[in-house]
Amino acid sequence: MTFERPFKLVSYLAAVLLAMSSFSASAEGDAARGADLADTCKGCHFIPNYKNSYPVYKVPKIGGQNAEFVVAALKGYASGERSHDTMTAHAATLSDQDMLDVASYLSSLGAPRTEDASGPVSDKIATCSACHGDRGISAMGMYPNLAGQHRSYLVKALHAYRDGSRKNPIMSGFAGALSDEDIEEIALYFSSQKGLFTPAL
Repeated sequence: MTFERPFKLVSYLAAVLLAMSSFSASAEGDAARGADLADTCKGCHFIPNYKNSYPVYKVPKIGGQNAEFVVAALKGYASGERSHDTMTAHAATLSDQDMLDVASYLSSLGAPRTEDASGPVSDKIATCSACHGDRGISAMGMYPNLAGQHRSYLVKALHAYRDGSRKNPIMSGFAGALSDEDIEEIALYFSSQKGLFTPAL
């Protein structure tokens, strides 16, 4: 398949969303307060290889994730743009400041554990690189780092964007053009990179 048209769509929408982002770069989170609020996160996200019960996939690694994206994801769960019963119920109890504090705490746990990013990149990954970086470490905080994320979670997320159960104008347009084989290849590529990690309890 060709990625030229989705690549142009992603590049355009990325620029639009970057300009319209409501996240304030000057907003500050309280990491100490966020540590208390994040206690409920630890039961899943701080357990290596912990799995969601149904459908079965490994819960995402959040160590080394961009704080700005963490806030956006929590807002997505609270608003229903993202669908997951536990996350929706939890996010709905958080204020904007709570989300910022949690994100500040999580970002304090360390940066992505990267490796040398030199070398060729698969043509089928080129579209993803516009927002997520060649090796899955994004230069823009509003987009998630993908390097080192669990393969099964990436597959689940891409299928959710493709079928519309997770709503995002950039990802829905991109994922809608992917075959099952494309999704598996992309997930395998990013999961094989070094970056995100499971924080220690």
